[in-house]
This record gives sequence, C-alpha cells and structure tokens, in this order.
Amino acid sequence: MQNCFWRRILVSITVFFLVGSIWVMHSQSALAYNNPELLPDKPTPVVDLAKTLTDIQEQQLVNDLNQFQAETGWKLRVLTQYDRTPGRAVIKFWGLDDKSILLVADSRGGNILSFSVGDAVYELLPRTFWIELQTRFGNLYFVREEGEDQAILQALQSVKGCLLKGGCIAVPGLPREQWILTLISSILGGVICGFAGQPRSDKQAFAWQWALIFSPLWGILFIAFGIGPVVTRTQEWLPIVRNISGFLIGALVAYLSVVFSRSSPSAES
Repeated sequence: MQNCFWRRILVSITVFFLVGSIWVMHSQSALAYNNPELLPDKPTPVVDLAKTLTDIQEQQLVNDLNQFQAETGWKLRVLTQYDRTPGRAVIKFWGLDDKSILLVADSRGGNILSFSVGDAVYELLPRTFWIELQTRFGNLYFVREEGEDQAILQALQSVKGCLLKGGCIAVPGLPREQWILTLISSILGGVICGFAGQPRSDKQAFAWQWALIFSPLWGILFIAFGIGPVVTRTQEWLPIVRNISGFLIGALVAYLSVVFSRSSPSAES
C-alpha cells in the first residue's frame, strides 16, 4: 500500500512537470500572439522592441534593407522582442510572402535567433543553411563575445551575400572552432588509413588491400568531414593545405608505429 501511494505521488509529479513544460514551450512561441498595437504606425523593415540595436545601427539597417529590396526584390525583415511580441500581426504589417525572410531575435531562449522563410527562398538557401546560420550566430557563446546586435547584423550579412550570388549550400565563412573539428577529423582519417596500410608480411611495403577495405571509414572522415566543410565555406587554400597535411602526418605516424614496435624487440635481444 505504501509503495502504491508513493508511486501515485511520483506519477502525479511527473504529469505536472510534463504539462508545465508543454505550457511553457507553447507560450514562448515567437508568433503565438496577435498584438498589432506593438507595431509602429509608419512602415519600416526593422521593429526593435527589445532595443537591441542602437539608433544609428537601426537607421543604417533600415536603409540597407530597403535598398536591398529595391535592387533584388528580396524582402528582409527584423523583429526583436523580449517580454511582449506582436506575433502574427507582423505578417499583415510587412506583407510577408514567398520572397520574404523574417529574422526574430528573442534573448529568452538558448538561441536568440529564429527565421521565418518564404518558399521561394528555399530554392536558393536550403533548410540546412538556416539551421547552421542560427547555430553559428545565435548561440550563447557568440552572443556573449560579440553581442546580440552583431548576431543580427552578421546573420543578415550572410543571407544577403548568398542571395546576391545566387544561393549557398552552407553559411559562408569558416570559424576557427569549426576548422579545428575538420582538422581533427582529417588527422583521425589519416591515422585509420595508416593503421590499415601497415604491412602484414616482410615482403609487403604497404597493404593497399586493407587500406581500400577501410577507405569508406577514413574517406568519410577525411573527405566528407575534413575537406568538404572547408571547400563549401571558404575559398582560402591554407585550411585545406593544413587538413591535407594533418591527414598525411596522421597516416605516416600510424604507419611507422609498426616499424618502431618491431625494431624495439630486436634491439633488446
């Protein structure tokens, strides 16, 4: 009876927290309300309710987005909010359509940026682009170092640059942290290739058969995760040369390790 009582208490607490979490997540939806009174009377591409931008930054951004729309036809809009949101009223206020991109900045969540994108935009900028754009500029580490205003401005700059050149598969630019990951992946691919190519007999200099058998593994690490993210994000040669060098060094160290392991017992004897 006592176990049953505590089991019911535990189930009740679990249900309570589950319902509460669903309510909280639902209440933080960026466009869950309709409060047109929060919007300005005159048309403007930037509505800075959270006062994230300075007056000079806001005016420059307004002129830039208006000029960009006049030249290209793409409609970029920015909404910053904190405790109150105009919600779906922005759709009518800005006349959002298939060629519209809405950036919403809200510092209440773990990532301050979210995007509402028209269907025509996905033909040039796929969904993976927007996920990477959000995680690169909207994460707490970037905001802490650069500020919320730079998160907005640099994200918009990436979007405009990609639209001007006819689309992007990935967000341009290679952050140092991302390059380090590609370098580690390249080195690891080289190590696997070197171990696979170690000779199995004295007459064999390099085990090409084993290297080919393991090629899907080290090839994915080196090409897909080591070189691919670099060439799709930057035209600089230095990161590519470094990653290729890392692959070759990793392969050489792994390959020569068998030589040292064989020579050490013979030296002791």
